[in-house]
Formats: sequence, C-alpha cells, structure tokens
Amino acid sequence: MKKYQIILTAMLCVGSFAKAQRLPLDSVLARVGANPALMAYDAKASAQDAYATGAKSIDAPKVSAGQYQVPYQLSPNGGAFMIQAEQMFINSAKLKAKEDYMRGLSKVTATDKSYLKNQLIAQAKQYYYERVVLEKKLALLQHTQELLEYMLKDANIRLTYGKEKLPNIYKAKAELYQLDNTREQLNNEISQKNIMLNTLMNREKQAVFLVDTIYVVKEYETVISDTAALSNARSDIKGINRNIDLQQLNAQMEYAKRKPDFGIQAGHMQSYGGMANQYVLMGSVTIPIVPWASKEYKANLKGIRFEVEELQQKKLDILNQAKGQLAGMRADMSSKKRQLKNYDQNIIPALQNGYKTALLAYDQNTGDLPSVLDGIKSLQLIRMEALDRLQELLILQVAYERENESN
Repeated sequence: MKKYQIILTAMLCVGSFAKAQRLPLDSVLARVGANPALMAYDAKASAQDAYATGAKSIDAPKVSAGQYQVPYQLSPNGGAFMIQAEQMFINSAKLKAKEDYMRGLSKVTATDKSYLKNQLIAQAKQYYYERVVLEKKLALLQHTQELLEYMLKDANIRLTYGKEKLPNIYKAKAELYQLDNTREQLNNEISQKNIMLNTLMNREKQAVFLVDTIYVVKEYETVISDTAALSNARSDIKGINRNIDLQQLNAQMEYAKRKPDFGIQAGHMQSYGGMANQYVLMGSVTIPIVPWASKEYKANLKGIRFEVEELQQKKLDILNQAKGQLAGMRADMSSKKRQLKNYDQNIIPALQNGYKTALLAYDQNTGDLPSVLDGIKSLQLIRMEALDRLQELLILQVAYERENESN
C-alpha cells in the first residue's frame, strides 16, 4: 500500500511539473519590477512631486473688523468702525528655491528605487542559479539511481547462482534508499527557491514553474575596474550625487532667506458722529540681513557645506570598497574556474576509470560488488562537489554584477 502511495505522489508531482510554465531568467527578472517594495518608491516619488506643486503658495490674507479708537465714555464724536485687510508676499526667489528643493526629493527617491531594484534582481539571479544547480543535481541523482538499480539487478541474479553475498545485496539496497533522502532534500530546496522567486515576482507563493537550465559563465576576471564607469553605473553613487545636488538646492533655499519679503495693509474707518471717514494704506518689508536674523541661515549654510563634504568622502569610500570587492571576486572566480577545470579534466575522469575498472573486474568475477558501489558513490559525490563549485561560481558572478550593476 505504501509503495502505491509513493508512486501516486510521484505521478502527481510529474503531472504538476508537466503543466508548469517555463520561466527563463529574463522573464523572472522582468517580473521583479512588480515587487511591492519598488511600487512603494513610485508612490513616494509621486507624492513628493505633488507636494512640490504647492511650494510656491503664499500665506492667506488676513481680514479684521471692529471698533477703532472708541472712547469708554459715550461721545458723539469719538471713534470709528474699522475694516482692515493684510497680505504678506514672500519673495519669489524663496518660493522658487523651495520648489526646486522639493522637486529634488523625488530624484533622490528614484535613485533609492534603482538601488533596491538592483539588490532584488541580484537575489532573483542567485535563487534562479541555485535552482538550476539543484535541477542538475537531481539529474545526476537519477543517473546514479539507474546505475545502482542495474547493479542490484545483476547482483540478485548472481546471488541465485551463489556468486554473490547477501550482505553486499543489502549494501546496494541501502545505497539506493539513501538516494531517496538526498532527492527529498533537493526537492525541498527547489520548493524553497520557488517560494523565494515567487515572492520577488509578487506571484502566488506555491506556484510551480520550470527553469531554463542553460547558464552562461562570463569572463569577468579579465575586466579592469574603471572608477569613472563604476561611478556612472552604481545607483548608490548616483544616489549620493543626487543627495549632493539636493544639498546644493537646500543651500540655495537658505541663501534666499537673505532676500526681503513684502506686505501690504489697507484699512477703512467709518467714523462716528459725522466725522470724516479715514483710511490706512501701508506697505512693509522684512530686513533679514540684520545680525540677529541672519545668524540662523548663515549657520545652516555652513552646516550644509560640511554635509556635502561628508557625502563626497562617503562616495570615495564606497568606490574604494567596491573596487576592492570586485578585485577579490575576480580572483575568486578565476580560482573557481581552475577548480572546475580540474574536476572535468582530472578528478572525474580518474574516478570514472576507477569505477569502470571495478565494474570490469566484477563482470570477470575477479572483483566484488562493494568496490563497484564505492566507485559509484565516489563518482556521485565528486560530481556533486563539482556542481557545488559551479554554484559558487555563478553566485560570485551574480555578486560581481550586483556590485558593478552590470545587469
């Protein structure tokens, strides 16, 4: 009964994968743009642009009315009823500087979005390549299973003629059953990568899809990092440049505080007791250059200069760190490629020859089954190790593209 349940489960899994959509890497990366975190930056930038449209507004006028210079003791000739209106006009240079500063905020948000998108794309690439390697491991496992099943079938035939020992049969079965645990672990890891990729693409988390197992190994180790190109490519450097621009706009806004604002005041007095009516018409101007008023914006301008200097030094530090990391990654990629070449040209062929030799001796009744099983197991393990090195190389390649933003 249990055997039939396992077969039924396997058939259902195969059926679901047969109906699954195949998503190449480019399609996955294109769908990352629908991630809610990126959409939030779009909404934030739109909000900042909307706020900027009201930057040039001025204060509302003030209207007042009431008794004016009316004596406490009743008198037919004292006081008046007054209506008055006041309006302050903020200097247009201040309003323009404020608008420019507020519009600069959305440009900083746009670079923040680009930085996050680069990080999400790198995550998607890493999960995708890990899934590709897991598929290759599953294929390798299937090949090993076919070898073990063949050896077990041959050994059972030999057992009937007394040419094989029962403990060797059990050893072969144990090796075969062990593959089930390994396959279960690989399938679990594939499911985890699927969930992670679906999360990045903002899709149904349990949705099953197939990957394209074709990959490209790039020759990044021959590239020389160029500071200017790196500065133009990296979104975090662009973000710092946008912040420097924003601080310059902030400085212009502070410098505009030196300019005066203007106001006008008009009033009409309806006198009591037949006295002549009167009016008030006055203009006003602020004097922001006096020492007790100018102290604040002068201090702010000085602080802004230091903040710009901090951003410049931070940019230099990021570029220095990035060049060091890229150089280290190139050296690491070169080492991983040499290891893979050694696996392909030396280690795996040597173990294949060892397995073939043990199998030939077993066929000629001069060898034993455990030697063949050890050869199969050693070959599988070393091929798994080679796939691990391949995964490390692909992840290094993703990290290099993330640092260099060469997506």
